[in-house]
Amino acid sequence: MEFLRNLLLLIQDQILGMRWLNQGIGLLLEKLGLDVTSRWGGSVHFFLYDVIKITVLLCLLILLISYIQSYFPPERSRKILTRFHGVGANLIAALLGTVTPFCSCSSIPLFIGFTSAGLPLGVTFSFLISSPMVDLGSLVLLMSIFGAKIAVLYVIIGLVIAVAGGTLIEKLRLEDQVEEFIRSARAGAVEDVVMTRKDRLTYARQQVQETLSKVFPYILIGVGVGAVIHNWIPEAWIEALLGTKNPLGVVLATVVGVPMYADIFGTIPVAEALLAKGAQLGTILAFMMAVTTLSLPSMIMLKKAVKPKLLAVFIAVCTIGIILVGYLFNGFQGFLI
Repeated sequence: MEFLRNLLLLIQDQILGMRWLNQGIGLLLEKLGLDVTSRWGGSVHFFLYDVIKITVLLCLLILLISYIQSYFPPERSRKILTRFHGVGANLIAALLGTVTPFCSCSSIPLFIGFTSAGLPLGVTFSFLISSPMVDLGSLVLLMSIFGAKIAVLYVIIGLVIAVAGGTLIEKLRLEDQVEEFIRSARAGAVEDVVMTRKDRLTYARQQVQETLSKVFPYILIGVGVGAVIHNWIPEAWIEALLGTKNPLGVVLATVVGVPMYADIFGTIPVAEALLAKGAQLGTILAFMMAVTTLSLPSMIMLKKAVKPKLLAVFIAVCTIGIILVGYLFNGFQGFLI
């Protein structure tokens, strides 16, 4: 048991957390004459370390996940989903969401395709909620910051929200709230392209290039914000807004997160800095979930596919679920950290 615990700590700290990289960058900056304990030096240190760490992990994760994703093209995913019914179908859709696109805007075209193919509305919404919120990349990156226990719980609860939200939308029978052009455009079956191992590797490498080109600016912005929070924002301010002193911190974090557009990779450095400054764990996770699931650009895209009533139900389900998760994690923070 002790060996396993030490092994997990080694993976978390040195492989996922790359503490060796943190120390190496610190030593390099000191040799260049920069005091890493000062505000400016600490900001440069934080920025370089997090940008390199997140970019390396991102490339490796996209390569792995895209290779796995190559086995689940839309038509095959649709066939898999049609074999299940009820809550089981919602669960499978939520699980498929973990190996598909990395942000909500990328998930919406797949959601439209699944809906036009005739899949139950609740099932497609379980996929839409799960895809940006709990992809496999978020699991690994959260482990690098918060540890395995919190990362696994985050993913499990995210899947619960996706299944519960999709099931509720199914029960409300809102099929008439999908835009007519989607309901009338029943997608025909498309044969899956047979891919060799070389084809899958080529596809995975292309996904790394395409995703990194889209995501990297948000990594820079997120790490920049994290560096400012980490080295320039007084801890008392963060504690007052997002700590135990503010019972509405979870609601505030959720509301602030909605207008933003980023993905899990851009929010991780902000979350890391907020946690170090005394923000509560659940409040941070609520912020991350709101940014990745309910960003304003993705809601604008979704509005073109569904009518206002269904869009409002989707936002309400996700918002309530995110807020409940935030307070749940805050309540058990003492047992998790």
